[in-house]
Amino acid sequence: MSMILYHGEPNGPSLAVLAALAESGVEAECRPINLLAGDRHTLPGLTDAVARDMGVEGEGPVLVVDGEAMTESVFIAQFLDERGKQSLQPREAFAHWQMLMWCRRITERCAPAAAFLGCRAYAAGKLGSPAIASADLAARWAAVQAGDFPEEQVADSVRHVTATVQLVEDQLADGRDWLMGPLTLADFESYGWLTGMVALVPEAFAGQDRATAWLARVRAHPAVQNALAQATGANPEQSWAPGPEINRWG
Repeated sequence: MSMILYHGEPNGPSLAVLAALAESGVEAECRPINLLAGDRHTLPGLTDAVARDMGVEGEGPVLVVDGEAMTESVFIAQFLDERGKQSLQPREAFAHWQMLMWCRRITERCAPAAAFLGCRAYAAGKLGSPAIASADLAARWAAVQAGDFPEEQVADSVRHVTATVQLVEDQLADGRDWLMGPLTLADFESYGWLTGMVALVPEAFAGQDRATAWLARVRAHPAVQNALAQATGANPEQSWAPGPEINRWG
């Protein structure tokens, strides 16, 4: 089985998938791509580009298995975990549901906000001009390139990030080290979207000692360190590209 993981800098969804890959023990060829240049839209050798072109996650990693493209970081991480050690997903049905619901909360509420704020801080005016099949993503790409970041969306994004940090803080109130008790995909996914927010929304982390300590624990984990070692620049947490569509917010 041929397995190639195309990924951006280890931040956001690319970090989550790279960490899951390292933890799974699965062998895959890792190929870094420039998400800001639009490299994800011109990947070679795909037999079916539907998943790549229509991914609602925005500019994230793509796992190509025997020519078939897989997108969406949670789904890719699940695939890798199930192909490998099967250590990142609870076996008990209700606990597994809880983990998936947590990941959905992150990808639908926190991820659009984090990507919006990250692009506002670091990506405006730096994007290439790829041909993008998804009209929604093309519109978000154009907005970032034009520096179109309405203040009401900035404020809403800050609220979403702040609420997510509070969610983490509350989840850890019983003294657990990881969000679901044992380490799961939820830790990698949440960390990937939140770590870059420490510098951009510092007020969200003020006084949130448990969430701050959790960030440090996740960063120190060997799988995350392995992911961070894939960085091609000094500050991967400043690497952002257009993320999930804004109309998914609720």
